Amino acid sequence: MLAICDSSTDSIGGKDMLEQNLNSMSNVTVLRWGIISTGKIATVFVKDLLIDPRTRDVHDVVHKVVAVGSRKVETAQEFISANAGGDVTIKAYGTYEEVYADKDVDAIYIGTPHTYHYINALDAICAKKHVLCEKPVTSNVPELRALLAAAKENGVFFMEAMWTRFQPLPQAVIKILDSGELGAPVVVHADLSGDFDIQNIPKTHRILDPALGGGALLDLGPYPLVWAIMTLYENSLNELTAPSNITGSILKTPLTGVDANTSFTLNFPKIGAQAVLSCSINTVATNPGVTIRCEKGTIRVAPPIYCSKSFKVEYFAEGNHGGKVAREEEKRFDYIGHGMHFEADEVARCIRNGKSESALWGHGKSLLEMTVFDEVRKQGGYELPKGVEKVL
Repeated sequence: MLAICDSSTDSIGGKDMLEQNLNSMSNVTVLRWGIISTGKIATVFVKDLLIDPRTRDVHDVVHKVVAVGSRKVETAQEFISANAGGDVTIKAYGTYEEVYADKDVDAIYIGTPHTYHYINALDAICAKKHVLCEKPVTSNVPELRALLAAAKENGVFFMEAMWTRFQPLPQAVIKILDSGELGAPVVVHADLSGDFDIQNIPKTHRILDPALGGGALLDLGPYPLVWAIMTLYENSLNELTAPSNITGSILKTPLTGVDANTSFTLNFPKIGAQAVLSCSINTVATNPGVTIRCEKGTIRVAPPIYCSKSFKVEYFAEGNHGGKVAREEEKRFDYIGHGMHFEADEVARCIRNGKSESALWGHGKSLLEMTVFDEVRKQGGYELPKGVEKVL
């Protein structure tokens, strides 16, 4: 099934949407955002958007929130007051459709629950808006393929909000791995877990409700998986070769039937490496959150793995095959904000440069992610309720 957009929708050119503003001696791209949903993750995103980009040494793009959509206009107004300094120029809407139709909006940020991503993103795309959609980008691969076809048809930029990929720390880790100083990667262990107190929260909570894509895999799984993609799939020796095997195991909670504990492995035979990944909703995360074991050393990434601020590199003694550490280095990163502004900067630059996708987190990587999740859910027998998946 192909996502079809109403051809009567007015076309709005992407480049014409950007305001060009002279700041000192350089042109600055101002990207105007419309926010869909007023939940916790949208709160973090908006607060990061409004941080002065110069605090992270960014001087070519600026972000402006111009509209917020919720199911009630009062909720949107409360969100603006709480998270955007009560800026009276930001429009509060009681429907998402009004945000999509707003001529002052260049790009849409979608922070709704997983199982609403497809329809929300499709509506935004059909309104000729660029889209940044939270992870997991859809409920399955067919939904994502339909969105990508619609984005191409409408000539808009589309990206999954895999914010970890754009932060300074993961980029530093990738640089070390690509330098070859640790030799080839052999095994990557990554975990993201959280104790959601599932015995005492409502069964309608997003983490327990299967209609919202509840469970560990879709909610937490993108983070251990992105580390596997960054360190193994993207490794220069791997040449973007997809994993040959995906093996998953799911333990469901009897409360609602969603996955409480999930583990999955990915084999990358081209570089002789394996990713061992896990996520749980009834226990705390591991420390370190990511361990990258290489031929000549080990990288240990501190939690939380979605926005870690430090990692250690252990260098093995020369010619040592017993793992004796000759020296150790710790690297720390500091910036104002939670770390979501880095992905927003990427969106602004891609739109400014007329790109349809990001080179760092493009459509192919989102397709790989959803392929892994579809297979793990299949092997674990976790099916979403009938009608939740809009494209099959």
